[in-house]
Amino acid sequence: MTEIIPAILPKNYEDLKNKIALVRGIIPIVQIDICDGVFVKTASWPFSSRAESRDNVEFLDNNFDEHFKKILNEEEGMPFWEDVDFELDLMVANAVENFDIYAKLGPKRIIFHIEALDRSPVGEAVGGLEEFKHFLEGIDNYVRDVVQIGIAVNPDMPTEQIFPLVNSIDFVQVMGIKKIGLQGEVFYKKCFDQIKKLKEKFPDAVISVDGGVNFETAPALISAGADRLVIGSAIFNTDDIIGAIERFKNL
Repeated sequence: MTEIIPAILPKNYEDLKNKIALVRGIIPIVQIDICDGVFVKTASWPFSSRAESRDNVEFLDNNFDEHFKKILNEEEGMPFWEDVDFELDLMVANAVENFDIYAKLGPKRIIFHIEALDRSPVGEAVGGLEEFKHFLEGIDNYVRDVVQIGIAVNPDMPTEQIFPLVNSIDFVQVMGIKKIGLQGEVFYKKCFDQIKKLKEKFPDAVISVDGGVNFETAPALISAGADRLVIGSAIFNTDDIIGAIERFKNL
């Protein structure tokens, strides 16, 4: 059965808490879209405003939510952490450099975006996939055992680009939209080809699809080989959230 993952793009901590409460006890895991306003234009929790710098030294000096700081200091936990697991979609600059900080949120999964790995604040190449592979190899074994690592690929990216990484990560997140960091965007059918290529090359690879997933696109995505569907507006913009989730589960 295809796994259904509600996606939350939280405006603030209260919005995050309220949306998790709506699916608590219905679904075992939610995706939290974390946007810094630098890598993508959107800023979401825990960034209370657009970050001014990519410099990870300044990471905790920026305008961050107080709940986020308390979670990092182990003064409180993520909302409903006893009942819900989390996957963090890091649409942020310096995601690798700040991995240890995001890991303190206690996620089950963390998703990195290739474009954020390859570019610096001024657009200069700073590494790429080989460096990311070294990063994976350097993660503490305990952390690697409890946190699954995924890579996101956008519709314009040649799928072959991530082939060298697939056996080193736990899953691939194929993006169904171009404008990431937003919900309700136009769906791009190219993701069907990306899923097909990945499944042909790596039959056992776990593939998640995020963006543009609704009752029209979901059946075709499942048929194409998607193992997980990450769904935002098609769940949270309905009057019957429980019914919507159950309908997606039964596709």
